[in-house]
Order: sequence, then C-alpha cells, then structure tokens
Amino acid sequence: MRASRLLSILLILQLRGRQTAQALAEEFEVSVRTIYRDIDHLSAAGVPVYADRGRNGGFDLLDGYRTKLTGFTSSEAESLFLAGLPGAAQDLGFSEALIGAKLKLLAALPPESRESAERVAARFHLDPVGWYRSSEAADLLPAVADAVWTARKIAVRYERWDGEVERVLEPLGLVMKAGVWYLVAAVAGKPRIYRLSNIKSLAPGEPFERDKAFDLAAYWAEQRDRFEEGLIQGEATLRVTSQGLDQLATLSAAVGEAARASAESTDADGRRRVVIPIETVENAATQLFKLGPDVEVLAPPELREGMKERARRLAALYA
Repeated sequence: MRASRLLSILLILQLRGRQTAQALAEEFEVSVRTIYRDIDHLSAAGVPVYADRGRNGGFDLLDGYRTKLTGFTSSEAESLFLAGLPGAAQDLGFSEALIGAKLKLLAALPPESRESAERVAARFHLDPVGWYRSSEAADLLPAVADAVWTARKIAVRYERWDGEVERVLEPLGLVMKAGVWYLVAAVAGKPRIYRLSNIKSLAPGEPFERDKAFDLAAYWAEQRDRFEEGLIQGEATLRVTSQGLDQLATLSAAVGEAARASAESTDADGRRRVVIPIETVENAATQLFKLGPDVEVLAPPELREGMKERARRLAALYA
C-alpha cells in the first residue's frame, strides 16, 4: 500500500507541480504526518523532492526530473482513458489500481498527448447501467474474480428458479451486462452462465487446467444471440400513430427497427399498420399497454383480448 502511494505521490508531483501536504493527505485519505513520512521515504530513495516553507509552500520536484514509461501513442492513450469502467473496477476491487494506472500513463506521455488524453477523460464517460436502475450487489465478486484469475475451482450454492442447488464450478470468465455481473464457468467440461447475484455461498477449491482455446467474448456473443432469438415466439400486428411508432422503440431496439421496416402508408385516421416481434402474449400485452391509445393491437386475437381486458380493469378501477 505504501509503495503504491509513494509512486502515486511522485506522479502527482510530476503532473501537477507543487502540492501542499494537506492537499496530498486529502487526495490519499491519510494524515498530514503520513505524507511527511512518505516524502522522507521518496527523498531517501533518491527522488529529488524538496519542500518550500511559507504561505505558498509545498512539495515539488527539481526541474527536469521525470520518471518515464514509453511506447504509448496519443490515440492509444485516449482509447485507454475512454475504455475504463470505474464501476466495474470498483466492484472488482481495482479502483486504486485504475487510478494509479492513469497516473502512470499521464506521466509517460509528452505534454501534447497528455492534454489530449485528459480531454477525452473529461468529456466522455461510460455508464453501463440503465435508467432508474443500479448495478446489482455483488458481494462475492472479488472472491469469484480471484478464482477466475488463479484458475481454482469453487463450490457454490446457487439459487435457481426451482430452488437452490450445489455445484462445483471451474470459473472461466466474468462478464458485466447492463450493470449485472455473470460468471461463465464449466461443469463437467461444458461452459454455462451463472448470474453472480444468485450465488449464495462460495468455497474455494483446488486448481484446474483452464482450456486455453476457450474464447470468452465469442462464447458470450453466441449465447447472447441464442438467448435473444429464443425469446421471440411470434408476431403482433398493430395500428399506431406517429407518436406510437416512435414509442415502440422504447420497448427494445429490435421492436423499433421491425416497426419502422414494416410500416405501411398512413390511413385516414393518421395511423400506420406495423408488425413487431413479441415474446409471449402476456409479456406483449404488459409492454404495449404502457403506450396507451397510440397503439392498437389487431392480431393475434388473444393479444387483442388481453389488451381489452386490461382496459376494462383500468376503467373499472377509475369508474
């Protein structure tokens, strides 16, 4: 911990110039006395850091002193600053490491590239969680991540829709999807997907030999596409206003695209006939009812009847 803080102090002095002990103490959430001890350690290690007393004093490096890392181009540095997901790094316990890595990267760049990388970080931010949602609690994530990293089996108690089961898993990788963490793990040599929040307990086990040919990104993409295709069980024909056509896109990108691709000419009532994919009749009725009178269901008959029943119940409630 101290070694990491010492290096971070060095990089901050290099990047920002003169810093007071109080400012550094607040930066690292330690006491001012600790900062003075850290500065003494840096000096003892040969780093030319000096202190100016007085009202505008502070710690600084001798002019011309730099610690260098090499090999990054401007575009590479910009992409790294854009790619970082602080929420995921915090969940995994890497938030301090991420801060340190950014400091090292900035210190390695020439001034013009450094300004460009900082501009990207200041103007672009990635938030992978949907509106009115928060990422799921993942208390066991650090332990699972350690098992993934060290290729050790884990014995878990996992909650499924039909009850709890116990499994011995070979962790292959972790995936964050829309703020939710998933574990890809092998059982009897076959990869499967487990929602991390459904793992109720975990015990580390013995090492295992990870399949070097396993491609986490390719496996996830294949399973995601298969899952999404499996959700679609039919089609619905609708009459929609122009506003309703726009609102269909809020249900999903696939629904919005299908609606626009199938939209016919406007009729005398200012509505257009469209065809959209649906999962189940119950799910479609729940989703389409939110859009109100801007969407009229024509088919299938059971979906239209489901919409009518919901409308009757709502009218009775407010009668």
